[in-house]
This record gives sequence, structure tokens and C-alpha cells, in this order.
Amino acid sequence: MASARSLLLTVLGEFVLPHDDPVWTRTLLRVMGGLGVEDKSARQALSRMSANGWIEARRSGRTVCWELTRRGRTLLAEGAMRIYAFGGQRASWDGRWVVLLATVPESKRDLRHRLRTQLTWAGFGSPAPGVWVSPHTAREAEAKQVVESLGLDAAVFSFTGPFAAIGSERTMVEQAWHLGELAAGYEEFIGEFAGMRPGPGEPVLLAQVRLVNAWRRFPLLDPQLPVELLPPDWVGVRAANVFSDLHVEWNHGAQRQWELMTERMP
Repeated sequence: MASARSLLLTVLGEFVLPHDDPVWTRTLLRVMGGLGVEDKSARQALSRMSANGWIEARRSGRTVCWELTRRGRTLLAEGAMRIYAFGGQRASWDGRWVVLLATVPESKRDLRHRLRTQLTWAGFGSPAPGVWVSPHTAREAEAKQVVESLGLDAAVFSFTGPFAAIGSERTMVEQAWHLGELAAGYEEFIGEFAGMRPGPGEPVLLAQVRLVNAWRRFPLLDPQLPVELLPPDWVGVRAANVFSDLHVEWNHGAQRQWELMTERMP
């Protein structure tokens, strides 16, 4: 079951961001209710999103509407670009790796967690403690920003180059990213959505939210490895096609339903 916060983020990104209009609390509660989120949980998600600076409230008498803050629009736009572009055609690979050696003491667990989270989001994998790798050498710049923002300049070292003669490149890839678990996630996504045919109106809007909400976790999990490092007939390609085709097919009906729901609000 997806969290209330995750579903609310998806609703904001799919509908509030492109229309850029304030939306009444009751509209959001209606959509969240259709997704199986209780009223209390939906209100808590709104309050937390407001406290984090993503949205802000406006009152009109006894009713409340919400609009995105500048920060919220920026973060949602960046997330949308990553979600919709993810899974596209992979660029050719020159066989080189970028390797990071990161030494963070056990006593600084919070710092280690933040480093792991941000490097994982940047597409790096860790085949061994303190070692991070990526076949996308251009991502060294992103890793440098992460390291500097965490104040770890003196504790991390980087190298670039091809895989050498010791060990197996495929074994390193499996230890760094656990592709079997990722493939199972893609199979589950395909099984849930490939045969889904929602009706018009609210059903297609809710299906669109569920589709995007399920897909948005994969950019964090999948490092988009070159085809040379992937198993044959990689299931991630099929899953990306399912997402892209359904999102295009459902988007017009979902957006139209959102417009109708917001038009009806005073």
C-alpha cells in the first residue's frame, strides 16, 4: 500500500503542477479517498507537506485551498523530468567506470545514511563497504556535489578507468545493484498495470495516479546500466514501454477529469 505522502506528491505533480492553480482541500481529499487513503491520513499528509515548504494554504471563508510554493514547483518539476525521461534509450558506453572510495566512521551513521541515499539517487552502486561505482563517468560531477555538500571532501577519493583483469565485472554489477530484485519489481509493475483498462472519469484519473506513483520509485532503484552490463532481454525495457504507453493513453482523460473536478468547486 502506497503511503499517503507518496500519493499526495504524485497528485500534486500530475495535476496541480501542470495547471498551476490553487486546489480546494475537498478536491484533494476526494482523490485521496478514491486511492484508499483515509481522510485523517490525507489531512496529515497535507499538513506535513505544508510544513516542509512544498505547499501553502489560502483561506476563503471557512474553506481552504492549497497552492504550490516556488520550492514545491521546482522540486516537482525536477522530479517529473526524471520520471518521464527514465527508461528511455541508453547511450553507448566506452567501458570506463568511475569509482569512489568513501570513508565515513561508524560513529557517524546519519552521515553515512545521507551519503548512501544521495549516491544511490545519483545512480551509484556499492559492491563492497566504502566503495561506490558507476559506469556513467559523467556522474562524477554529481557525486562531487554530494560529497562537498556533506563536508566529506577529505574522506572520499575518485578514480576513472576500465575494469581490470581481476574478478568478474558482472559479479561486481550484481553485488552493487542486485538486479534480480530489480527485475522482480519490474515484473510486478507489468503484472499490475499492463492489462489495466480503466473507465472514463474518476477511474482513469485514479489509475493514472497509481501508475505514476508505482513508476516513480524505479529511478531510485535502477542505475540505467549500459546494455553490455544487463541480462539479455532486460525486463526493465518492457516495463518502461508499458509505463510510457499507458501514461500517454490515459493522460488526456485523467487531466480532463481533474479539470471537471476543480471546476465544480466554489
